[in-house]
Amino acid sequence: MQDGNIAGQSFFFVGVGGSGMMPLAMILAGRGAVVAGSDRGLDQGRVPAKFADLEAKGVRLFPQDGSGIVSPDQIVVASAAVEATVADMVAADRLGCRRMSRAELNAALFNASRLPIGVAGTSGKSTVTGMIARILHDAGLDPTVMNGAVMKDFAGADRPFASALVGTGEPYLSEVDESDGSIALYAPRIAVLNNVSLDHKSLEELNVLFGDFIGKAAHAIVNAGNPDAAALAMRLPRDRVTTFALNGEADLTPLDIEEEPFAVSFTLRGTRIRLNVPGKHNVANALAAIGAALAAGIAFDTAAAAIARYTGLKRRFDLVGEAGGVAVIDDFGHNPDKIAATLATLHAFPGRLLMLFQPHGYGPLKTMRKELVETFAQGLGSDDLLVLPDPVYQGGTVTREVTSGDIVNDIAIGGGNARHIADRAAAAAHLVANARAGDRIVVMGARDDTLPLLAAEMVAQLGARDTIA
Repeated sequence: MQDGNIAGQSFFFVGVGGSGMMPLAMILAGRGAVVAGSDRGLDQGRVPAKFADLEAKGVRLFPQDGSGIVSPDQIVVASAAVEATVADMVAADRLGCRRMSRAELNAALFNASRLPIGVAGTSGKSTVTGMIARILHDAGLDPTVMNGAVMKDFAGADRPFASALVGTGEPYLSEVDESDGSIALYAPRIAVLNNVSLDHKSLEELNVLFGDFIGKAAHAIVNAGNPDAAALAMRLPRDRVTTFALNGEADLTPLDIEEEPFAVSFTLRGTRIRLNVPGKHNVANALAAIGAALAAGIAFDTAAAAIARYTGLKRRFDLVGEAGGVAVIDDFGHNPDKIAATLATLHAFPGRLLMLFQPHGYGPLKTMRKELVETFAQGLGSDDLLVLPDPVYQGGTVTREVTSGDIVNDIAIGGGNARHIADRAAAAAHLVANARAGDRIVVMGARDDTLPLLAAEMVAQLGARDTIA
C-alpha cells in the first residue's frame, strides 16, 4: 500500500476507540480515506467524548453489530483481540472483505514514507515518540505521528484526543509494539531502542525482535544503560549507532541532574535543559529523542530548545488535580519497569503514596506476577498503601489463573501494605477516605480509558469530603 492510493479507499476499524486504532483512523481520515468503525466501548457508552472527536474528524461510527460493513471493497482493520464471532467480523467474512491488522496497516504507511522513524522498547515508547514529535514539529518538518497516547503539546479544544498528527513532511514517526511480534513488519530509517525488559514476552524473544529491528535501520539510537539493549547495539557498526545513558560511557550522557516534583533539569553538551516532566527516566527519554533528532539532521540547539517546550502525555505522570492538600496523579504504569520509574520519581520527594493499581489483564498478571510483586515490595514505603481492584475486563474469553488477590497476598508476605478491593469504585473510595494533606494518590493501569475519569472523580470526592468536614 502506497501513500498515493489511500485517498478514496474505504476502511472499517473494529475497535476504533483503541489506543492504537484511534490515531491510525485519524491519519487515514486526514489523508482522504473513507473511514468508519465500531467499538464495544461506544456501545457501552464509555468515554463518549472520544467518539465525538472521531466523528468530528469524519469517521462514521456504527454499533458493533455488523451494520457498518456493507461492501467487499471495505478493508476491515481489527486487532488480534477481536474474536471471529464478533458480528462485524462475521459480516466481513460473509462479504469477503480484505482484512488487515492494525500493525499491518500502520507498517505499510510507515514503510512507504520518505523518513520512517520507529520508537521501540519495553517502556517509554509513547513519551519518546511525543518528544520527537515536538522536536520535528518545532523544526518545521511537519511530521505524521502515530502515538499510543494523547500528546498534550498538540491537544486543544478542537482536538482533545491528539494521539496522532497528520503532516505533509517526510517523517512518519511511530511507536512500534513488540508485544504481538508485529515489530518485525517495520523497516525504519531511524530506530530508537529505549530498553529491553520483561513485559509480554520472554527476554530471549524480545532480544531477537529488538535486535532485528535496529539492525534494519540506517541509524539506531540505543540505551547503553540497559544491559540487553547495549549488547544488541554492540552487534551494529559503530557509525550506525548513537548511544545514550544516564551514567557511564555513551555518546549522550547528562550532567548535574536536578529533580523537581513535576520537572527535571540536566546539562547536555554544555546546554542546560529543563523538562516539564519529572523523573530521571524522562532524562533518558529526552536523550533518546535528541539522538533521533540529530540522526534526522536537526541541529542540537534546535532539538534542545524544542524538548524544553515538551509538556508531556496524558496518563504519563499526569497531575489531574489537587484538593485538601492531596495531589491526584494518573499514570500508565502497568509493567515492572514503568511502575518502578513512577515510584522512584514520587519517592524523590516527601509524602505518603496511596496507589490504586488496576492490572491490565489476567494474562499479563500471570506473566509478570513475580516481577510485579518484587517491584511493589521494593518500591513501596512503610507508610504507603497499595490497593488492587480486579483486572480490567471488557468482554471476551479469559482465563483467570492469577488474580489481584494473589498479587496482594504475595506483597503482604513480603511485608508490603496492600489490599484487594475487587470493585474499583470501592477501592478508590477507600483511598479517598484514608488520604490526608501531603499525600499523593496515584491511579495506575493500562488498556482502560476510563481510568482518567476515575482520577478526576477522586479529586472531586476529596473536595467534597473537605467541604463536608
